[in-house]
Amino acid sequence: MKLISVCVGLPREVIWKGKPVTTGIFKQPVAGRVMMRSLNLDGDQQADLTVHGGIEKAIYAYPKEHYPYWQQELPNQALPWGAFGENLTIEGLLETTVNIGDRLRIGTAEVMVTQPRFPCFKLNLKFGRDDMVKRFLNSQLSGIYFSVVQEGEVGAGDAIEQISRDQNNITVADIVKIYVRKADDDLVRRALQVPALAADLKTHFQQHLN
Repeated sequence: MKLISVCVGLPREVIWKGKPVTTGIFKQPVAGRVMMRSLNLDGDQQADLTVHGGIEKAIYAYPKEHYPYWQQELPNQALPWGAFGENLTIEGLLETTVNIGDRLRIGTAEVMVTQPRFPCFKLNLKFGRDDMVKRFLNSQLSGIYFSVVQEGEVGAGDAIEQISRDQNNITVADIVKIYVRKADDDLVRRALQVPALAADLKTHFQQHLN
């Protein structure tokens, strides 16, 4: 498993459908080593902290392996690393194989898997099309959010090492299935038992059982 690119960006104001919108979704790859803090990377910020960022969404990673799918889906779209607003473009770590609660070492930092990404309208804004959020959800290629367990430096080329695996065996992909209502009640109940699962998702999923 490997870190391919580190991407950061500060919030900017853009016009979307005739109205100004402030967003931090525009990320650019950076050279050298970058300090990973408890809430983000140095040089990176989220715009709307009511739905983005925070301890449980400190760092967003997106697998390199998904880029060919999107290049086929969006043949006229340039897709440099960071195109999906990710902080880390990664290789060898996929939603179907990583568990919520897994701990990983990247560079000198340690992170924990907390949840998939469920995008807001700003993904439509980023790609300049109204169907991107729907396409993203339908693809189930969600990417992975991390909380930062130990701050440290990261850089492109760093190995990603698994420190521990959560024994509840609920993958990031399982959480996506629950979210899009393609999971049975047993999987929902098992997911609710995972301590590392984001609190807002637990509240949301509890409604599936009511």
